[in-house]
Amino acid sequence: MFGIDFSEFLVIGIVALIVLGPERLPKVARTAGHLFGRLQRYVSEVKAQVKQEMEAEEFTHIKSQFQEVKDAASGMEQSIRGEVSQTQTQVMGAMDSAAPSSLEFVEEPVAHVSHPAEPSPQMELPLAAAEPVVKPPADSAT
Repeated sequence: MFGIDFSEFLVIGIVALIVLGPERLPKVARTAGHLFGRLQRYVSEVKAQVKQEMEAEEFTHIKSQFQEVKDAASGMEQSIRGEVSQTQTQVMGAMDSAAPSSLEFVEEPVAHVSHPAEPSPQMELPLAAAEPVVKPPADSAT
């Protein structure tokens, strides 16, 4: 941590013991530990706030990109709707203008069908009487 290895930490401890004395050293070490803990918590809070601000900025950037894509898609949709409407108008106009000229109705005289007063000879033919179908007797051996 801070680039201090064990030997340098041991030297700092021996100097502190000589300068402060054995009576005050535990109290000073305890106070230094509390201050170091507070410093670590403060640094972690600052890191969390910076990270939150960066995420908010990134979210804002993504939101603006999404809005740009949404606007572009809306413009494309309006363009496509306009083209479809224009094509539909052209097709309807072509159908209206092509129908009378290409489809000519020719009136042909209808042949007069006369119904004979008397039935035709086919109707007068009597039907042959149907002969009854005789089934052979069933064998009792089977």
